[in-house]
Amino acid sequence: MVYYRHDNFKPTIMRILITGGAGFIGSHLAEALVARGHRVSIFDDLSTGSLQNIKPLLKTHRVSFKKGSVLDRKILAPLITKSDKIFHLAAAVGVKLVVEKPLESMITNIDGTMNVLQFALKRKVPVLITSSSEVYGKNGSLPFREDADRVYGSAYNERWGYALSKATDEFLGLSFFREKKLPVVVVRLFNTTGPRQTGRYGMVVPRLVTQALQGEPLTIYGDGRQIRSFSYVGDIVRGMILLMNSKRAYGQIFNLGSDEPISINGLARRIKTLTKSASSIKYISYEQAYNKTFEDMRRRVPDISKARAVVGYKPTYTLDRTLKAIIAFYRALA
Repeated sequence: MVYYRHDNFKPTIMRILITGGAGFIGSHLAEALVARGHRVSIFDDLSTGSLQNIKPLLKTHRVSFKKGSVLDRKILAPLITKSDKIFHLAAAVGVKLVVEKPLESMITNIDGTMNVLQFALKRKVPVLITSSSEVYGKNGSLPFREDADRVYGSAYNERWGYALSKATDEFLGLSFFREKKLPVVVVRLFNTTGPRQTGRYGMVVPRLVTQALQGEPLTIYGDGRQIRSFSYVGDIVRGMILLMNSKRAYGQIFNLGSDEPISINGLARRIKTLTKSASSIKYISYEQAYNKTFEDMRRRVPDISKARAVVGYKPTYTLDRTLKAIIAFYRALA
C-alpha cells in the first residue's frame, strides 16, 4: 500500500464516494483519503478496475466497496445520499477500449456523469469530475491552457468521440455549477502513470516496462516522435484532493500533470537504460495497433500554472523517479 503525507493540515473527517475507485487512479486516491482519516466508499463495476487494487484497504473499517455501474441509478442514488464529497472517476479507460467500444464509452462517460450530478444536486454534494487531456484534440499550441480552443478530427474517427464525451462531461459540470449552484471542480489529467497501472488498455508506460523486464521488443505505435508528459499518480491524487478542498476551485477547470515532456522514443530509451534491458525497439503502425481510421495526438503538454496559483500544485516526482517506482513494482510481481 502507498501512504501519502497529510499536507500539514487536519481536515474534518468526511464520508467520501469514489466512483471508479477500484481502478488505477481511484485506488491510489482511496489510499490517500484514508491516510487523511476519511471514510471512503468505493463504487466500481470492475470492468477495468480490480479488487486486488483495493484489497489492503478493505481490511480497514474506513473503507466499503459496492459493485455497480454509474448507469444504475438505483444503486448510485443511496451512495451519493450518504456522501459528503464525490470524486467521479468512473469512465471508459484507455485508447484501446475507446476504439473498440466507442458507443459504450460515450454512454458511460456522458450518462454516468449526468447521473452523478443529478443525485449530488439534491444535497448540494461537491463533485470533482475527472476529464482528460484528450479534450484538447489536435490543438498544436503548447503548453495547453484550460481556456484553449479544442480542435477535433473527423466524426469517423472513434477517438474524437471519446474526446467529445469528456468535453460534454465538462460542460455538464460547469452548467450545474452556474445554473444550479452545485459545487463542481473539473480536472484534466495528463498521462498519469505509476504502480498498479496495467498496459491492458493501451497505456504505454506499463507496456514498455514489462516488455523491457521480460527481454521482449519494446513496441512503439507510430513513429515514436509523439510528445507526452507523464505524471506520477501520487502527484495527481494530491492535486485532486487540494482542489476538492478549495472553494476557489469550484466552477473551474484545472490541468493536472507534469511539465516534463518527452518523446515516446525517448521514453523507450529511458526505460531500457533504467531496466538495463537489451530489448530491441519495434515500431507498429497505428492501423495494426488499432484500426485504419485511428488518428493520434502528436503533442500533449499541460500548462499547470493555474493549479499552482490556486492550490500550490506542483509535481514532486521526476520522470526517472516515476519510472523507477513502476519498474520496482513490476519486478516485485515477478
